[in-house]
Amino acid sequence: MYKKPTKMKKIKIGIATLMILMLSLSLNLNAQPPEPPTDPEVSGDPVGGGAPIGGGLFILLGLGAAYGGKKVYDLREKH
Repeated sequence: MYKKPTKMKKIKIGIATLMILMLSLSLNLNAQPPEPPTDPEVSGDPVGGGAPIGGGLFILLGLGAAYGGKKVYDLREKH
């Protein structure tokens, strides 16, 4: 007989699916190959180079949203 999953189990499955999806998408994102080194004062490039921050930023935003959602869910369950 089929047993209907509980709300908490659905949320756990949803969070796990979201994390797996975000991790798999971030593994496919690659930065452009670096350009040959030049003098930063001549080329005008920043000293640190053009390091991409997009992939990590989306992971942190997604995890923060999941954490906030869990906190809201816990508050609603309490009352």
